[in-house]
Amino acid sequence: MRRWVDLSRESRDTYWRSLYAMNATRVVIALVLLLYLTFDRPGQGSGYRLYAETCIAYLVAAVAFGALAYYVRRRFLLQVVIQVLTDIAVVSLLYLAAGGSRNELVILYLFPLAGAAILTPLVMALFSASLVTLFLLGQTIYRVVMDGRETPVMQAGLYGVAFFAIVIVVNRLAARLIGQEELASRQGLALQIQQSINQIVIADVEDGILVVGRDGRVFAANPAALFMLGLSTQDGEFTLAEMAALEPVAHAFSSWLHERGADAGRAAFVTVRPYHDIAGEVRIAAWSGRRDLAAHLKLRFARVDTPDEAAERCVIFMQDVTAIENQAQELKLASMGRLTASIAHEVRNPLSAIGHATALLAEDLHSATHARLLKIVADNVSRVNRMVEDILQLSRKVQPNSEPLQLARFLAELKAEFQETHGLRDDIVCLGNTEAAPVRFDGLHLREVVVNLLTNAVRYASGSVCSIRIDVVTDALGRMELHVQDDGPGITPEVRSHLFEPFYTTSSKGTGLGLYLARELCLNNDATLDYEYRFDASVAGAYKASGRFVITFAQPLAL
Repeated sequence: MRRWVDLSRESRDTYWRSLYAMNATRVVIALVLLLYLTFDRPGQGSGYRLYAETCIAYLVAAVAFGALAYYVRRRFLLQVVIQVLTDIAVVSLLYLAAGGSRNELVILYLFPLAGAAILTPLVMALFSASLVTLFLLGQTIYRVVMDGRETPVMQAGLYGVAFFAIVIVVNRLAARLIGQEELASRQGLALQIQQSINQIVIADVEDGILVVGRDGRVFAANPAALFMLGLSTQDGEFTLAEMAALEPVAHAFSSWLHERGADAGRAAFVTVRPYHDIAGEVRIAAWSGRRDLAAHLKLRFARVDTPDEAAERCVIFMQDVTAIENQAQELKLASMGRLTASIAHEVRNPLSAIGHATALLAEDLHSATHARLLKIVADNVSRVNRMVEDILQLSRKVQPNSEPLQLARFLAELKAEFQETHGLRDDIVCLGNTEAAPVRFDGLHLREVVVNLLTNAVRYASGSVCSIRIDVVTDALGRMELHVQDDGPGITPEVRSHLFEPFYTTSSKGTGLGLYLARELCLNNDATLDYEYRFDASVAGAYKASGRFVITFAQPLAL
């Protein structure tokens, strides 16, 4: 046994519980001895009276020891020593009361000796075994000398050897067990401290952290992750695939699980938004916990080493790059704004000259061919002039026309005009649910934005029936959204990170200003334009990557 002051609180509690068990066992032994006295009386003489009085006193002492240990948790070693010595004295008295002829009483010495071996240091346990051995040898020699009985001394010696062996073995085993408990206690304390530190770090870190299984079940998430995903602490355990808004995260995680080599360490970029079906039903009400309309997340994945594959855990690190993108965009556009405004001013004068010269030529040239060519020139001059006006308007932040705009009629007219201009069949562009309350958006600006989006959709759509869809839905915060989606391949995360930057294009024929101007026109009308990733299940059960542009209008206007 180690020094009492060096033991941990858990080990001390273990010793006290062992003492309680020893006291309970003592009460049981006292009751058994009294019961044995009732059925097997060794006689009615003084020996019987001593036997009975000793058993009754032992029962009273056992109850007193139990109460003392329970209510006075002090002086542990002193209490154990007193109890062990009392046990040895009682057994010795019982042995003497029986006249030293009942060898079965010797086995009762195992109880105090085992208790001493477990609860006291080895020296004290050996001292107890020495007392018992000396008593047995002395009592045996006394009977041989005084009574002349032929009692074998060898038997008492063997009892002593057995008691010493039992004390040493039990004491060593108890010491080893308590040492293991001390080690486990220290490791448990260190683990508890480390867990507390990890909880503080994870709770305060700005990056989101998800602990998930191979099936996508989320076992733990820090507050930052819940905020990024629009969840609340009441959601408990859930699976990524169960929430439609988290399908991009689920697909990115599934793709990472099947990646090998250098691609396995590559980060993924996804956009998480509250999802709606075509009918406008909100699929994730918990998004109300987040005020932003969308979260652009950078995902990194890591595996946790676990011995059992069924218990494999993975960690998803999420970083909200929305603010970083906006900050970079603002820094880039701060200089681009002045440059584009200057260019627009310089382009405006040549356009005016071209337009005036076209009008003069139209007065002198009357052939159908010349008129058609002049009309093409005039139309393109007007379009470029309108673009210049938009750039100037963006640089000056001129307030647009804020008259309520009826989307149903506006989109129907725009669809007919766009199909006629691009020579498309009537069934390629499909209007979904467009019956909605009027929105606050300048009609010319919205026409410019939607035409730009439809032009991009035509470039990548398959050309089949309803390969391009236009829908109007209501988001989780009650704002109107206009979705433009095609069945072409989705935009890669690398392109997505530069999608709305000016002069960035993946087409050799593009200028890279279309989406930039479209987003700026939306911002000038208190609206937003964003690209939302979608991963729709195909017929074979696999995921098909796709996406859609989403225009989120300002708060709806009442009729």
